[in-house]
Amino acid sequence: MRRRRGSWLAALAGIAARPWLWGEAVAASVRMARPRWWRRPPFLPVPDSSYVAFRLETQYGSDGAPARRDLVTYLEWCRSQRAIMRRARR
Repeated sequence: MRRRRGSWLAALAGIAARPWLWGEAVAASVRMARPRWWRRPPFLPVPDSSYVAFRLETQYGSDGAPARRDLVTYLEWCRSQRAIMRRARR
């Protein structure tokens, strides 16, 4: 668990250092949030813990610790895809 927490903190630090990804991080959180998240504590758009555990295990194995750069890479990809979709609608 300690290794996993450190991995998440490193990933979050990577996002904190890139303000242009903050909006993407919020949008990704909302997309993965539990349905009707505003009705249950902690009243934040966070994904269900069983969903997170499943996704981490399928990508990283039973250890489930995300690689330091993976979250930043994912958010950069989301940002580029959003830009492509915007250009396609013009």
